[in-house]
Formats: sequence, C-alpha cells, structure tokens
Amino acid sequence: MGRGGKQAASQSDVHQDGRVSVTLSDEDALRLLAESKIIGGRRIHWGSNYTFLVHIDAGPGQYIPAVYKPREGETPLYDFPEGTLYRREYAAYVFGRALGWPAIPPTVLREGPYGVGSMQLYVDSSSKATYFDLIQDKRDELLPFALFDFVANNADRKAGHCLLGGDGRIWSIDHGLTFHEDFKVRTVMFDLWGAHVTPALLAKLDAVAGDLDSKDETIAELGELLTGSEIDALKRRAEYVLAEPVIPELDPYRNVPWPLV
Repeated sequence: MGRGGKQAASQSDVHQDGRVSVTLSDEDALRLLAESKIIGGRRIHWGSNYTFLVHIDAGPGQYIPAVYKPREGETPLYDFPEGTLYRREYAAYVFGRALGWPAIPPTVLREGPYGVGSMQLYVDSSSKATYFDLIQDKRDELLPFALFDFVANNADRKAGHCLLGGDGRIWSIDHGLTFHEDFKVRTVMFDLWGAHVTPALLAKLDAVAGDLDSKDETIAELGELLTGSEIDALKRRAEYVLAEPVIPELDPYRNVPWPLV
C-alpha cells in the first residue's frame, strides 16, 4: 500500500480460541471498537508503518476483526507532521460520515497494545477487485470517492484502497495522508478527472462545508483532530468544487501515487 498501511486481503471467521466473528450495526461496532478488549492479533507485513489485524471481544464466543494503526508505528514523513496519521484516519471517517460518502468502515481512536492509534472495523472483501476492476461498471459509485479525495486532499488513493465488500458495497480505506494544508492529492482515479459532480453530492458538500463554519456538533471533532490552517484549506477546496462542480483535471505525473495498487 505504501505509507499509510492497508487492510489485510482475507481473514478466518474463527479465532484461535474458537470464537466466531460477528456482523454488527455501525453503532454497535463503534462501541466495541472503542471500549472492548483486544483479544488477539498479528502484524500485517507490508507498508512502512506498523499495522495490525486484531480481534475485538464481542461477547461470549464472539469477536469482530479490526485494523489497528498505532501512532508509535508511524514512519516519520518529510511532508506530514509527525505522529498525526492515525488522527487523519479518524478525521476522514468523521468527515465521510457527515457527508454520507464514501463508505468508510467504522473507525475510532483508542489505546492499544502499542499505544494510542486508529482502530477501524475490518472489511471482508474480494482480494482481486481494485479500483481498476471496478471503474468500468461502477463509475457512478466511485464518483463520490473522487470528490472526497479532492476535498479531503487524499495524498494516497491507490487502487487497492477501494474494496469490494462481501455485501456488494465499495469501501474506502487508508486515509492517513489526508487534510494537509498544502495541495497534495495523489490518486489513481484519473478516469474521473473532468467528471461533473451531481447536484445531490454538491448539496451535501455545501451543507457540510457550512457546518465547518457553524461548528456543528456532527463534525466538531475535526477541529480537535486538524489544525486551523488545515480546516481553512478544507473549506477552500470545498468552495472550489461548489463554484466549479467538476472533478479537477490534475497532473498525471505529479498527482498519481506509486505504486498504483
């Protein structure tokens, strides 16, 4: 995946002590992710940051799988403030939840075996399907991803960060490199450059951008996760799209990540 870490491609439904994974509502998943005991896990061995697939106690004989990215496991970067990637993961979830798109798995901040970090519900997905496999038939479903990436300033949208879940939904993961005050978008979604943004997406973006000024409680956490200059830059990017409702044409040499997947 590169600098931000990624979710594992597959996992067993049965924990080593015989527990079975369960499916929960988002609210129940958030509660367990934040409060329940971590009962096992292993490191995911790719990417430059420490990332773990862990099991969260969900009651007698049950667990939910989650992806844990501790602050202490982040590799320092020259272009992002040190020790902030885990907070950006959560900020992306907060912002995406307010917008209603893209689908980002429930995410919290909490203490884990290696200290504070982000904890995100693991999404069971097809290991073979990436953005490049999905764009031809699911272009409309991917448009909100491209809009989100521009406004949130996603500097690492690789093809493998679009997951086709077992439920048929496309999920967005790996948002540690987001919300920088300087424009840093790097994305493989160049098929959508120049695409017109639908009125429904614009209306929701307009509402949420207004909430950034009013300190609406649904996204008030962003002010605690990001700096004032990062919030101001977020507003400017939203205003840019609202004034010119298309996905901007970017530089294919500077604004594409490597590796692509």
